[in-house]
Amino acid sequence: MDILQIPGFWLDGSSWDEVVPILHRAGHRTHALTLPGMESAEADRSQITLHDHVDAVVRVIDSFDPPVGRVVLVGHSGGGAIAHAAVDARPDRVERVVYVDSGPLAEGAAINEAVPVVNNEVPLPDWSFFDEPDLVDLEDELRAAFRERAIPTPTHVARDPQRLSDERRYDVPVTVIACEFPSAMLRQMMEQGHPYVSELAKIRDVDFVDLPTGHWPQFTRPTDVGHAILASVEAA
Repeated sequence: MDILQIPGFWLDGSSWDEVVPILHRAGHRTHALTLPGMESAEADRSQITLHDHVDAVVRVIDSFDPPVGRVVLVGHSGGGAIAHAAVDARPDRVERVVYVDSGPLAEGAAINEAVPVVNNEVPLPDWSFFDEPDLVDLEDELRAAFRERAIPTPTHVARDPQRLSDERRYDVPVTVIACEFPSAMLRQMMEQGHPYVSELAKIRDVDFVDLPTGHWPQFTRPTDVGHAILASVEAA
C-alpha cells in the first residue's frame, strides 16, 4: 500500500522519520511529504495557499498508476484538513484516511486563525501559547529539537477557508488516532452536534484508536503511533 504522510504546522516530511520504519518493515511504501513553502526556513512562502498544499497532495495521488490500487492518507494536526480536501478531490483513489490527533475540516472553516502571524508567516509560537494537553510528554529535550527543526507555516494555509465539493468524501473510511481528547469524548461531541466534529460526524465509517499523549505523538510516542497507523492500513 502507498501511504502518504502529511505533516502538520511547522513540520516537513522528516517529522515522520521515527514512524516510517514500522510501515516499511510491514512492506508498505511510504511518502512523507514536504509541502510547498516548507522546504526550509528560508523558503518564500508568502504566496503559498491552502489550495497549493491540497493540490500538492493530489498531484502525488495522481502520480501513482491506478492499477496499483488506492492510497492511504495520514494527516497530523493541520495536515488532517489537507488530507480531507485531497479526499474530496480524489474520493475514488483513497482507501482510508488516518487522522493523527486531527480530523476533517468542514467547508468554509480555517485550520487555525488564532495562531500568531509574524512577518507574513506563522512561526512556531512560544510554548505558553499551547494548552497543557498539547504538551503532554513533550519534554524539554523534545521541545528543543522541535523548535530547532520548526519551519514557519504559510499564513494562507492557516487562514484560508476550506473548499469542498464532492460528498463522496463521506464514503471514504477514516481512523482517528485520539491523543489529546479520548475517543469517548469525541464520540459524545459527535452525538451532541459539536461544530468541532461536524464534518467527522458525517463520515459513514469512523474508527477510533486511543493513544494518550500530547499533540505530537510522532515525537512523544513514535513507535505506538506507527503501529496504530499500521493497524489502520492493514484494516483497509
